[in-house]
This record gives sequence, structure tokens and C-alpha cells, in this order.
Amino acid sequence: MSFVLHYVREHLGLFLLELGFAVIFGLVFYLYHLPLCAVLYPALICVVFGAVCLGVSIYQAYKKHGLLEKLAAVRGNMVQNELPIPKTAEERDYQTVIRKLCLEMQAMEQQYTDSGREMTDYFTIWVHQIKTPIASMRLNLEAEDTRLSQRLKSDLLHIEHYVEMVLTYFKMGSESTDYVFTTVSLDKIIRENIRKLRGDFIIKKLRLVYEPTDETVVSDEKWLSFVIEQLLSNALKYTARGSITIALEQPKTLVIRDTGIGIAPEDLPRIFERGYTGGNGRRDKRASGLGLFLCREICKRLGAEISVTSRIEAGTTVKINLSQEPLENI
Repeated sequence: MSFVLHYVREHLGLFLLELGFAVIFGLVFYLYHLPLCAVLYPALICVVFGAVCLGVSIYQAYKKHGLLEKLAAVRGNMVQNELPIPKTAEERDYQTVIRKLCLEMQAMEQQYTDSGREMTDYFTIWVHQIKTPIASMRLNLEAEDTRLSQRLKSDLLHIEHYVEMVLTYFKMGSESTDYVFTTVSLDKIIRENIRKLRGDFIIKKLRLVYEPTDETVVSDEKWLSFVIEQLLSNALKYTARGSITIALEQPKTLVIRDTGIGIAPEDLPRIFERGYTGGNGRRDKRASGLGLFLCREICKRLGAEISVTSRIEAGTTVKINLSQEPLENI
């Protein structure tokens, strides 16, 4: 019914024009003193015939509307394969324009894909190249055990982490992934990241509260490790004193809790947005706003659910529910 009303509203001018012709025709008969039945009878026939033609026109317009709705749901460059046979010169012209636009869009999509692939390949090579001098510097620092060497090793670890974050960011937009879902030990991943970040715990004199979980989950070990490392790095970055707690809640929910500066209530709903740093990020110029965004995107692909609660000057608690089935197995 709404379509019919819309159709009538669009063609209201034509209806008024036809009504005007009928009035002129009747007025001429009246002025010449001709019997009105001579005009009413053919007028009635015209009304019936016009109603039939109107119904047919509305039906054809409705069919065309339905076809256009279906075409709107078809993926971009497939539209040209679904176009109907044109019935008028105007339809033929429109289809020619549509096909040209589809070809241009297809070319732009291919160019965008190629450009993204080239950039990802470049950064992949760059990451592997830069890891070599980082590893060399770490080996040189292992020979020393001073406060300065510990801080330098911590800085090197952060550099390597930021490099991995860049590569992960580009991989997230790639069409292909390297997820491999297996049964992994949660303790193994946690211990590896604690060992990796132990220098920061020592330098900041933070207490680590952690008891083995003896829990296994179905996930991708490399990507889950990235998430846990990122969350521990955030906890270390924004905790000046106190402790960081790693615990397990049922069902298979990893909890990382710190006693740091916390997150403002107005920032909390937006912390997973790409590039959003919030009040803490504006104070810490090193913040990129990518860490938690990447964590959420990776968790989606791993079939996990991440959530954050926090209070200013009372710390932050991050929970990762790993009890769900993985969404992606490539």
C-alpha cells in the first residue's frame, strides 16, 4: 500500500492534467448546450480503461522496484551480471552507465587490494629485518647485569613489542590469516610473557600475584600470547606501585587485575576503538590507541570475549572469556 501511495504521489501531476482535460471537454459540451450524457458515458469508459492501465503500470513499477532492491543487495561488480534485458532506450543507457561504474569500481578494488598486499609484504620484511639488530643488542646486554642494562633490555622489549604491533595491525586487514587452533596450555603462555616482561616488574618493583591455572583452551597460541602480552604491558605501563594479579575464573576466564591509575568513566566505553587513547593516552604521549583495539579484534577471531572494568586510582580489571568456540580456523 505504501508503494501505491508513493507511486500516486509521484504521478499526481499527470492525474491532475488528465482531470483538467476532462473538465475542459465537459465545459465545451456545456457551452454548446450539448447533452452531458454524451460526455459522461465515454468519460466513464475512459475512467475504467484508465484504471486498468493504472493498475498495470503500478504492477510493472512494483516489479521493477523489487528487482532494484535485489540488485542493491548484490555485491558491487556482480550487479552488471544481474541486470535485466533493457526494454527502452533509457533503460539501455542507464545499464551502460552502471556497467562502466562497475568496471571502474572493480579496478579500484583490485588496485586497493594490490596496494594493501604490497604494504603488508613490506612491513613483514621490515619487521624481520629490524629484529636482527634488536636481537644483537639484547645479546650484548646479556653480558652485563647493571641497572642501566636492565632498563635498556626493557626498552628493547618495548621496541620489539611495538614492531610486532605494527605487523599485527597490517595482518588484521589482510584477507589471509595464519590462525592455527589447537589445545594450548594457558600457564605456558602466561609464564612465557611473565618471563619476557620480568625486567619491568623488577624496575618498577611491582608485586606479581599468580598461581598456576592448570587450564587448557582451544585457541591459537601465537595470537593469544600477543593479547596477553599486550594486556600485561598495559598493566605495567599504568601501574606505578602495588601489584598485578593474574587469575582464572570459571568458565575459563583469564583475569588480569592491576592497582594502577585506572580509566575514566567517560573513556571506558571507547577504549576498544581504533586510535582512541583517552585521558591516560593524552598524558602518555607514547600511547597509540591500537593495543586494546587489536586485542578486541584478535579475540573476535579466536572466539573469545574481552571486557574491561576500571575505577580512577583504583586499578583496572581485564577479563578474557576463553570458553567459547573459535570462530575462525584457517
